[in-house]
Amino acid sequence: MSEPGFAAPAASPRRRREVLDALRRGTVPAQGLDLFAVGLDRLDAGVAADLDTAQAGGAAFKAVRGDYGAGKTFVARWLGEQAKARGMAVAEVQVSETETPLHRLETVYRRLCERLATTTSQPSAFRQVLDSWIYTVEEDALRGGATEDDLDAASERLLEQRLATLALTAPSYATALRGYRRAVVTGDVATADGLAAWLAGEPHVAASVRRPAGLKGDLDHSLALGFLQGLLALLREAGHPGLVLVLDEVETLQRIRGDTRAKALNALRQLIDEIDAGRFPGLYLLITGTPAFFDGRQGIRLLPPLAQRLHTDFTTSARFDNPRAPQVRLLGFDLDRLVELGAKVRDLYAAGAADPARIRAVVDEDYLRVLAGAVAGGLGGKVGVAPRVFLRKLVGDVLDRVDQFADFDPRRDYGCRGGCCHQPQTSMSSG
Repeated sequence: MSEPGFAAPAASPRRRREVLDALRRGTVPAQGLDLFAVGLDRLDAGVAADLDTAQAGGAAFKAVRGDYGAGKTFVARWLGEQAKARGMAVAEVQVSETETPLHRLETVYRRLCERLATTTSQPSAFRQVLDSWIYTVEEDALRGGATEDDLDAASERLLEQRLATLALTAPSYATALRGYRRAVVTGDVATADGLAAWLAGEPHVAASVRRPAGLKGDLDHSLALGFLQGLLALLREAGHPGLVLVLDEVETLQRIRGDTRAKALNALRQLIDEIDAGRFPGLYLLITGTPAFFDGRQGIRLLPPLAQRLHTDFTTSARFDNPRAPQVRLLGFDLDRLVELGAKVRDLYAAGAADPARIRAVVDEDYLRVLAGAVAGGLGGKVGVAPRVFLRKLVGDVLDRVDQFADFDPRRDYGCRGGCCHQPQTSMSSG
C-alpha cells in the first residue's frame, strides 16, 4: 500500500524510549517533541524572532490559546526545547489556585526556581546555575591575570563589579549572592545551602543563616520581581543568555474567588508591563489558556487594561493569523493531521523495533486513518481533542502488540470502535 515518505527521525534509543513511554501514558513528553511535531511550521518564524530578542538581551511575551487537547502544553515544551538549544534556561509553571496562585508572585518565583531546567540540568537546575556562576567569576578572574594566591580577592573584586547594577534594583538578592559565594569558598555547607534556598524563594530559612549574611525576612510579593531580575542576571553570568518562563493553564483563574482573580489578573498585567518597560532583559514569558479565558466574561475582560494589551483580531481566516501578535491560536487537529502525526510516531517506534518493515507494513497509512476515525468517533467527532487518546492507543494498544506478537493484526484483533475510545475528562485536563 502506498503512503507518504515519512523519514524516521534520528534519535538515540533513550530519547526515543522516553518519548514513547510518555505517549503510552497519554502525557506530553518532557523532551524530544521535535521528533513528532506536526503543524507548527506557521509558528516557527515568530518563535525564532522572540527567542532572538530575548537572547540578545531584550524581552518578549506571547499568549497561546486553544481548547483542551489542542496542544498548548506541547507548544510550550516544543518552544522550551528550542530555547534550550540556544543555551537558554526554561521553567514551566502550572498556575493553580492552591499550589501556585498567580496573585502571589513570590510563589510563582519559587515554582520557577523549582522547575528551572537547562540543556545539561533537569529541574531543579537552580543550584547548578549558582555554582556555575561562581565558577565563571573565578575563571574570568584568572583570565584577567589573577594568580592562585590572589584568586579569592580578585574574584571578590570582579564579583562586586558585576553585582553593582543588580544591587541598585535588587539589593537583598545581591547581598545573598555575596554571602553564598563566601560560604562556598569557606566550606560552610549549611550556610551555603540555606542561602541557596533563600535565593530560590524558599520560606522559613533559619535566622541563623540570614542574619550573618545581612538578610531580613523571607521573599514576599513586593520583592518577587526584583528576585526575577536577579535570577536573569545570574543566568547571564552563568552562560545562559535568557529564560523562557511558561505560565501554563492560566484559565484556572476563572474558577477562583472574584477578589483573588482580580489580583491575579493585575499581577499578569504588571508582568507584561514590566516586560515592555525593559525591566527583565532575557525573559520570554509565555502564557497558555483556553479561548474562554481570553474572550469570556470571567477572564481577562474583567481587567480592561489587560484585555487591551492582549487583544488580537481572529476574525480573518486562520491562514492569515499573525505570529507576531500578542496571541496566537492553535487550530487543533483534523483527520489528515492525525494521520500525519501517527505516521511520525509509527516511524519513530519502528526505528527501534525488531522488525521495522513489519511495523510500517501492518500499521500503514490506511490503518492509521481507520484508527484516527475510530478515536474521533469515540470522542463525539471532536478531532481537535483526540491527539493524546489517539497516540496512547496507537503506541500502547497497537504498535506494542504488533512489535511483540508476530500474528497480531490490528484490523482483525483490535476492535477500536466508538465506545472503546471514550476517556474520562481528567485525561484531557492539560492542553
